[in-house]
Amino acid sequence: MLLLLGGIGTLLAGFGASAQTGPGGSPFLAPPTLPGVLPNGTPLPGLPPGTAQDALQRLLDAGATRGPPTGLPRGAPVPTIAAQPPPTPAIAPEDPLSAAESFFAARLEGPPLRQFGYETFRGGPATTPTFGALPEDYVLGPDDELIVAFRGRARQTLTLRIGRDGNLLLPDLAPIPAAGRSLKDLRAHLEGLATRDLGGSEVFVSIGQVRQMNVFVAGEVLRPGFQGLNALSTVLDALSAAGGVRKTGSLRAIRVEGPRGRRVVDLYAVIADAPGDADLSLREGDRIIIPPVGGTVAVAGDVARPGIYELPARTAGAPLGDMLTLAGGTMRPGGNRLLVQQNDGAGRRSFAELAPNSTVRRGDAVLVQPGADVVANTVRLAGHVAVPVTRAAAGGRQSQTLRGLISDRRLLRNDPYVRLGVVWRADARTGQRNFVAFDLGRVLEGRANLPLREGDEVVVFSRADIAWLTSAPVQRALRGEPPAAAPLQPAAVGAAAPPPADCPALTALALASRGSAQRFAHAKGAGFPEIGNAPCPQVMLDYPDLPAFLLDQAVVLTGEARSPGLFPITDDTGLDAVIAAAGGLSDAADLRVVEFAREPSDQSGAIPLARTRLDLTSRNFAAVRLSPRDTIRIPRGFGDRDTGPVILVGEFLRPGTYDIRRGERLSEVIARAGGLTPQAYPYGAVFTRDSVRQRQQEGFQRTARELETSLIQVAAGQAVAGTRGATVDLGSAITAGRELANSLREARAAGRMVVEANPVILAARPELDALLEPGDVIAMPKRPNEVTVVGSVLNPGSLQFRSGWRASDYVRASGGTQRFADASRAFIVLPNGQSTAAGLSAWQQGGPPVPPGSLVVVPQDPSPYETWGFVRDLTQVLGQVSVSAAALAVIAREANR
Repeated sequence: MLLLLGGIGTLLAGFGASAQTGPGGSPFLAPPTLPGVLPNGTPLPGLPPGTAQDALQRLLDAGATRGPPTGLPRGAPVPTIAAQPPPTPAIAPEDPLSAAESFFAARLEGPPLRQFGYETFRGGPATTPTFGALPEDYVLGPDDELIVAFRGRARQTLTLRIGRDGNLLLPDLAPIPAAGRSLKDLRAHLEGLATRDLGGSEVFVSIGQVRQMNVFVAGEVLRPGFQGLNALSTVLDALSAAGGVRKTGSLRAIRVEGPRGRRVVDLYAVIADAPGDADLSLREGDRIIIPPVGGTVAVAGDVARPGIYELPARTAGAPLGDMLTLAGGTMRPGGNRLLVQQNDGAGRRSFAELAPNSTVRRGDAVLVQPGADVVANTVRLAGHVAVPVTRAAAGGRQSQTLRGLISDRRLLRNDPYVRLGVVWRADARTGQRNFVAFDLGRVLEGRANLPLREGDEVVVFSRADIAWLTSAPVQRALRGEPPAAAPLQPAAVGAAAPPPADCPALTALALASRGSAQRFAHAKGAGFPEIGNAPCPQVMLDYPDLPAFLLDQAVVLTGEARSPGLFPITDDTGLDAVIAAAGGLSDAADLRVVEFAREPSDQSGAIPLARTRLDLTSRNFAAVRLSPRDTIRIPRGFGDRDTGPVILVGEFLRPGTYDIRRGERLSEVIARAGGLTPQAYPYGAVFTRDSVRQRQQEGFQRTARELETSLIQVAAGQAVAGTRGATVDLGSAITAGRELANSLREARAAGRMVVEANPVILAARPELDALLEPGDVIAMPKRPNEVTVVGSVLNPGSLQFRSGWRASDYVRASGGTQRFADASRAFIVLPNGQSTAAGLSAWQQGGPPVPPGSLVVVPQDPSPYETWGFVRDLTQVLGQVSVSAAALAVIAREANR
């Protein structure tokens, strides 16, 4: 006996050691084998393979039902089966459409509907269900294993199995009929026997293992045939074991036939909470038959669970309410439109409206839609708000008002425009929307209110939205010009696409301005500068008709306001509110002569513009009540300070930029600069002025045009008169003339004026003291020590100044004139900017003495083109160009010191 037990232990140890590791590290069991020898070394007799396998199975069953065998050596391993996780079912692709699904897919738009309930079995065959405490009404049968424990005077635990004859055999007791009895009934019977025959003892009964049974499943299942189940299995377990019901099979007419008779199971009572009590229990010998699917109805639209639902068994129709309940009910409690698509007697599809208590038939497709999918009883706050707000227009007995909608100032973003807001309101009869203006500031202060209607949209503006009304795109639209599309900027990689550049509000405004030229006259006459290209605000994109309405409601405030512009208001708004919206007045405002203009309200005939001058020195601005389209101009008080500075560079004690007053003279600015330095050369001072520079530049351009015109005449032979028989290279002359014209266009005028800049002379002769203008530049050079000779001389350049030398002396010192020089037209540019003849002719005796810093210019002889009058006229222009170049050189030199 000991040898046998030892052999069993060795066998179990060998079986436990047979657990190996498969690929990927997952454990699996190798086929168990009997050991070759017993523990004492005695060879184990050979057994046939079938006998050895049967012995192993019996040992495993005994260990699983009764615990480890007694008599095993201490520390002997107990055979265990490595637990394997259940395989994760792969996600199957979407099933192809069944016949019913294809039938309804051709009749309903959108994704095809699926038949309800069949996905219950999509996971594949279910594993053998485990069980815990069994119910008291569990009916026992053959092969059920019971554990009977006696405690008290008799102490023992028995593991017994109900025999094939249905009896339970206990020691010292007659056979007890157990098959067909409930667990509760058997337990009561055993307790009675223990009380009667084993006084002082108690008995406890539990189930060790439940019996196995076979159930036949036929009909529309994936794997019909006998299915091995345990006694606790239900109809659902049997269907899962058979692979589930095909979509061609019925879920509502499943027949179960067996010893208890025949019954019909409706699975909708289990999986869809349909009415009825489905009996899913099974007994040995039961047969499950799945008939073909019955009539189906599709429910789509606004329901919780759209799908295709089967009608109850043996019925041609069902109440519409029951089918909607199967679909989870409608998404909204009321206001639904029930549309059904049916087939008439000829097979044609027809539509009909259904009442909630209607009946649907086989093949019907029910579509649940909203009766009227519109928003009702709402008002909305939009525009310059933190978050758009939607509220009920009326609740109970109270209707929504502006003050109720904007009850919290924090609903608005910072810096709102408080003088005007609008309500976008629809007409109750036509539905056409119009704007209704209100004063936002008074609403926030609690001094005004406005009842709101259903569908109203309250729009609040920012100050930037209102400032856009004076932008360049709006000014162009007021002239009737179509808006220009902004160039598209290339977006960065990964960045969002830029918004469209179109602004429908500008298009609408341009059309309105073209339709009535005088409608926006108050805005056009304000003269706002067209600077930049401001983008269209979002509120104008949302409401394209807003700009025209706001301009109709706007007053114009110009002059000495901190932010002049157009300010939309409501009627009877005080001037103080508009000035506050403009940021207040500047310190230079002259309140004695404020100009106020208004168009009369009666516009039946001519529209005379009434202008009034107001004295507002009392600053009682609130007394001036404004209406839309009014114009207020606040002038600037007269002051001595001019509108720009003058610049002093060079040899002043304190050079720099000086502001001037009206009528200030050059000597006064020189005195403010501390006077001149000892090295200053007043005779060579360069005085430039913008207005003079513009006139000189225009003269250069005009002369260039006249030169080109003369060249065209010469080329046509119209200006050639008497060439004295000389051969003239006309092409070279025209080319040279064009180059000269281009040089004149590119020449930069200095705008130099000849002024007296010596403070001593100005003090003695005040009439020479020049009046200054904003932008004047006075460059005071150092006393030079050279005279420059340029033009047709052999060695042009600068020579050292020699006292008493004349122009002829400097020309001789430069090598004399060239062969084609025209000495009779030579001239001197004096340091103060004046020009004088050089006196190089024989009868002129060399000209006057040349002061230092002068420029001696010897031009080229114009022959053989002297008969062309335009060539002779260029002498004066070339002199002006030379003066400008010299002046610019002095200014640049002195400014860089």
